[in-house]
Amino acid sequence: MAKKKMALCTPIPEKELEAIKEYCDITICGELKHGKGNVTEEMTKEECMGNELIVLGDEYAGTDTINAWVDAGMKFIGVAKGTPVTVDHDAIVKAGLDLTYTPGRNAVAVAEFCIGLMIASTRNLALSCVGLQKGEHLGAPVDDIYNVPEEKNVTWGPLDENHPYTDYGIGFELYGKKLGIAGYGAIGREVAKRAMAFGMEILAYDPYMPKEAVEATGAEYVDLDTMLSQSDIVSIHLPVLPSTKAIVNKDWFSKMKPTAYVINTARAAVIDQKDFVEALENKVIGGAAAVDVYWQEPVPANHPLLKMRNVTCTPHYAGLTTDVDNWSGRIMSENIMAYLKGEPAKHIWKVKK
Repeated sequence: MAKKKMALCTPIPEKELEAIKEYCDITICGELKHGKGNVTEEMTKEECMGNELIVLGDEYAGTDTINAWVDAGMKFIGVAKGTPVTVDHDAIVKAGLDLTYTPGRNAVAVAEFCIGLMIASTRNLALSCVGLQKGEHLGAPVDDIYNVPEEKNVTWGPLDENHPYTDYGIGFELYGKKLGIAGYGAIGREVAKRAMAFGMEILAYDPYMPKEAVEATGAEYVDLDTMLSQSDIVSIHLPVLPSTKAIVNKDWFSKMKPTAYVINTARAAVIDQKDFVEALENKVIGGAAAVDVYWQEPVPANHPLLKMRNVTCTPHYAGLTTDVDNWSGRIMSENIMAYLKGEPAKHIWKVKK
């Protein structure tokens, strides 16, 4: 039996790749060949042309590219992303094909990072670390740091206005607090699992998930107003859809506890930028925020969030670990093998409104 031709632009673990090679001749293309950020759509279009199976990572493929691939014999297309918005889904559907993807590929990575941001923001870890590195609240230099006087109780000095506890603030424990999760998909559920291990109570809001499915995980199924009004921390895990753009706005913030925290590791587009900045500046969100995503990236140097002491900022880092490519490759290999064996596709992207 003649082997099929496959263009591969994203990593697949060796074991799974060997199984695919029994059916396919594979050409390495795109970012897998040239490196992250070194590929244009035109390059991807030309390199992948004429292959029956095309598997992308972060490469773009618009209407013209999809149509050209279809005309050249493409019958399978996969995108190794949790939200495959880098390709023209309408063009794929119009050609009578399914768009396969890798749901939950970085769910563990984002969930762990999200918990880290909760601790960093509620306990002021970033603020205090940067403060010490900048020289705040330090003792005088000593000749020999290894010559330590014997003291039974080592403290940071008198608790006055110059003390780090006073300056940076004293945070609260996660144990016993209520965590509101907006969007209870793969990542939201992984966050809930870890938060429960810290002794948190989970209030889950997701109009697309059945109540029974939510409650089976140990979370409480609640409406939006209940989640906002009762949560000590609100963690956002909403996809960017026409119905969710800027949905997190001043109306949301006005319903939250004045001491609440907001964590966003999803997409910035679901938050109204102006409302968010004003809510933080005016202490409507009196706790703080931690954000990993922005409306423009790299984030502009003059963005007000970067100057706020009550905001922990990270550079779109949550979904990036050395393990994500393996998760993604394994999930995508399931899609590929299903196609090669004539079985129903495992993971098909369905556009929500």
